[in-house]
This record gives sequence, structure tokens and C-alpha cells, in this order.
Amino acid sequence: MAPLLRLLAVWVACMGAALANDAGDREDGQDAYHESGRAIYNFRCYFCHGYSGDARTLTTTFIDPPPRDFSATALHELSRQQMIEAVTHGRSGTAMTAFSRVLGADEIDAVVDFVRREFMRDKAVNTHYHSVENGWPDHERYRDAFPFATGEIPIDGPWEALTAQQVRGKRLFLATCITCHDRARVEDEGVIWRKQSISYPRNNYSHTEVDAVSSASIYALHDVSPQISDLSEDELKGQALWLQNCAFCHAADGTGQNWIGSFLEPPPRDLTKPDFMRGMTRDMLRQRIEDGLPNTSMPAWRHVLSGQQIEHIIRYISRAFHPVENADSVGFQ
Repeated sequence: MAPLLRLLAVWVACMGAALANDAGDREDGQDAYHESGRAIYNFRCYFCHGYSGDARTLTTTFIDPPPRDFSATALHELSRQQMIEAVTHGRSGTAMTAFSRVLGADEIDAVVDFVRREFMRDKAVNTHYHSVENGWPDHERYRDAFPFATGEIPIDGPWEALTAQQVRGKRLFLATCITCHDRARVEDEGVIWRKQSISYPRNNYSHTEVDAVSSASIYALHDVSPQISDLSEDELKGQALWLQNCAFCHAADGTGQNWIGSFLEPPPRDLTKPDFMRGMTRDMLRQRIEDGLPNTSMPAWRHVLSGQQIEHIIRYISRAFHPVENADSVGFQ
């Protein structure tokens, strides 16, 4: 946060008490203020809303409703004040959490004004991530892989249809770029690329074999479900629902220590921790799943999951991670 605070200090020194106008569009000369908003966005917002504000991220595929695409939103469609309210207090029924816990009012103003100018007005692409400052010297050496990262060429197409240069690019993408770009574009989602809550980098991608753990990353361990041989029918249903909806943040093993969980503030609850789970009841857990938790990334699931599905998840949590009071003794309501 120190660089961010320094940027804000520069803006305060340069601009004094200048306020945003009603449209939220700063003058082009206020570069320090704009860059302070960029720093906040790149640290807090891009993971869901996309590096260029277009919400084209892997996370987006798991969020319902999806994050807003600012690049497709005109200034007149969304007022500055509406955006400030959303960043400050979050949006009920969505994954948009309240940021007033971690951002001050000036910081919220700065990031909102950055989004309005950078994406909604100028349709800009933001700072390129692959820069020297971010540890990417000579990114052009990966140019053969660019068509696969951008989706111009699907990564599951036949090798024999590729030129020699494209073969080099595909191999490079599968060995290196896939860690962050994941599936990019595929023609057939299939068993390998099916939509699922796997957050570890799939460096060892293969069209014929899925290596779920080895050589993936330190986070791969947490994307493997506990091995329980005698789950009941209800618990099996809960396991499937957990993996489809909950594991993306909380991890398949319920710890929240997967790659995605490491980005969230506060981090997802570790449902295997006795100190936390001993005080958890079935009714408390159901209420948190249904209504979400304010000031966290835990959204309300009542509009996505039925009451019966939530009960299945609670039964699975109680069996796989930590016993939940009354989770197995109370029937569906």
C-alpha cells in the first residue's frame, strides 16, 4: 500500500482540495490523481472486472451475476454517484463487496474516476501487465504464443493444422502462458476444460491426460477434494454443488488456501478450523450462504441455489470439513 499512498500524497500536494465534477471526468492534466486511481484498480479491482475493465477474466465465468463490463458501459448509463455507492457499500445479491473497509473516501473517488475516464470514456486498455516493472522483460519473446493467449487460435485445435511457427507458439503457451491465461479459447470444453473450480496453474496440460496435482503449484493441494468413500446421496449432491459453486474461493478442501482465495480480503473462511467451526450451527451457516456476509467477498446465494441445494451443501461441509451442529439431524424445510 505504500506506493499507493505516495501516489495519493502527490495528488493531494498538487491538486489541493479539487473535487470531481458531476460527470466524474477529470481534466487530462490531473495525471497524478488518475494514476492513483489506476494503482487502486490494478490492486483491488482487475481480478473480477478485467485488466481493461471488460470483465473478461476466468473469475467472471464463476460469478452470477457477472461483474460489470465497464468498457461496454457509457457514462450516461451509470452515474459517478452510483459507482461511488457501489464501491463504498457493495451491491446486494452480487459478488461486489463493500470497499469502505479497506479504502478511504478519497481512494474510492480516485478509482471511480479512473474507471469512468479510462474504460467508460476513453475505452483504453489500461497499463500493459507484461512490463519490465512487473517482472516481464522482453515480453516480445513470447510473440509466437500471442494468438493462443488472445483466442485468435483455439488451443485444442489439431496440431497438424498449424504452421511451424504456430506449433512453437502453442508449445510455448502450454508450457508458460497457460499458468495465467488458462484455457484462453477452446472449441470443445470437454473433460479437460470443463468449467470447474480449479484455480491452480495447469502447466502440465495434456489433451490425453489430466495431471491434477504434480508440478502445478503450491495451491494445487487445496483444489483436491477430501477422499471420503461412504458419502450419502445427499452428501454426494452437496459435494457436487460445493465444487461447482463454493470451491472457487473456499477451495475443494474447504481451507480457502487455494490460488483464488489468496487474492481475497478478508480471505475466505477456513471451514476446517475447529476454533471457528465449533461455534457454527446449521442455521447460522444456512443464513450466511443465503444472505452472504457484508464487507467480504461472500455473496448471497439465495438467488442461485435452492433451499434444498443449500441443505445438501451444509451436509457435505459437516461431513467433509468439520461437523456442524444439527446438520445431519434436521430435515429439509
